[in-house]
Amino acid sequence: MTYWEERRDGGVTKDGRTAYERDYARVVHSAAFRRLQAKTQVLGVGDSDFYRTRLTHSMEVSQIGEGIARRLKAEAIKGTPSYDILPDPILIRTICLAHDLGHPPFGHGGEIALNRCMINHGGFEGNGQTLRIMALIEPYHETLGMNLSRRSLLGVLKYPAPLSAVVNKKQYEGADTDGVSSVFKAKPFKPPKCYLDTEIEVVDWIAKDLRDWPRICGELKHQGDNKHKKTLHHALDTSIMEIADDIAYGVHDLKDAIGLGLIDRAVFEAGVTAEDVGGFCEWSDGMSYCDLVANLFSPHTYQRKKAIGALVDFCIRHTTLDTSNPHEFGNPIFGYQAVLAEESRAVLDVLQDLVVNRVIFTTTVQQLEFKGQKIVTELFHAFATDPERLLPKRDARRYDEASSGDLKQRVICDYIAGMTDDYATKRYQQLFEPRVGSVFDRL
Repeated sequence: MTYWEERRDGGVTKDGRTAYERDYARVVHSAAFRRLQAKTQVLGVGDSDFYRTRLTHSMEVSQIGEGIARRLKAEAIKGTPSYDILPDPILIRTICLAHDLGHPPFGHGGEIALNRCMINHGGFEGNGQTLRIMALIEPYHETLGMNLSRRSLLGVLKYPAPLSAVVNKKQYEGADTDGVSSVFKAKPFKPPKCYLDTEIEVVDWIAKDLRDWPRICGELKHQGDNKHKKTLHHALDTSIMEIADDIAYGVHDLKDAIGLGLIDRAVFEAGVTAEDVGGFCEWSDGMSYCDLVANLFSPHTYQRKKAIGALVDFCIRHTTLDTSNPHEFGNPIFGYQAVLAEESRAVLDVLQDLVVNRVIFTTTVQQLEFKGQKIVTELFHAFATDPERLLPKRDARRYDEASSGDLKQRVICDYIAGMTDDYATKRYQQLFEPRVGSVFDRL
């Protein structure tokens, strides 16, 4: 067993599978992964029957990430450090499938609400919750969560610094931090990108014997007097996953927005010019800007798929392995990074901006997020008021066994973060709507 394949309990695979195949199976068969089918990606669950959820998004990220990893491996020379350090395809598949496990109901509205509720108890951040699920909550082991290999856990660690190291409490000054009202302005409570301090011990285990780690977690970008700090480094596998996530977000989510009529041809042409996608049109061997637009808005599904597939392929084929190691890290898993070429990044950025400005920041979508943050906040207040009475038995037992007030609040946070959009809505109705709720209800 190699260093990267080690697990915290020291166990080995005895059934013929590799360590990473075992990790993949544990993610796929986890309850946290299944719940992603009923969690918001961009549009609210229930708005349509074919748009993307967190689950389908994660599957697409996995497919794209594996495509990038295979291509980089095929281009590397056997026996070189770059060939040896590139991830096994099933490893990157696992990391990509798991990258959104910690996202709460109602997307970023739910994340902001939980951070506000936990502001005096260690905060909340979706990526940090992903590590917490994998390392503690998902019960494949009595105390170690999924008990995955070291490299799988490192791969999902997008922001390798604890919340306490990056949070800037000045960002919260002047905002409604008493947590009493469930109606509040969201922006001040946007959490820092980090892992949670409750996972410092597992991160110390992940980083065991990694001499670069003090710099990986300690070199931070200051973004202003009233903003949270930002991490600057992460592992090679994480860089592949992030590019795959960006591609899925910018291209596949665009397809949803077009399919639902949220972005029509006129809006697209106003937001994306021929110059913006010039790099793609040059590469695509004959697909002009007019062809791209015609295919994206064609009444024929196969033509829309052709355009979307070409955009994804363009980005995958323009992802390279940067081995220059500009930060002079000793371990190539940090020194080498997957990089999206400038012409592809420009195309992807303009597509992402279109989705953000024409879908995510529209009043209708923001109203859904606002409603979600209100539901999450009121659920948290209810459970925190009388946890032994209102929490399910398993969570009530965890609450009772928690050794501090902060950890007791973390139990409530874990319970709500694990809810699907629909479950959270029904739980809210059960607690707060007089004519809804029965002892015979099955949520």
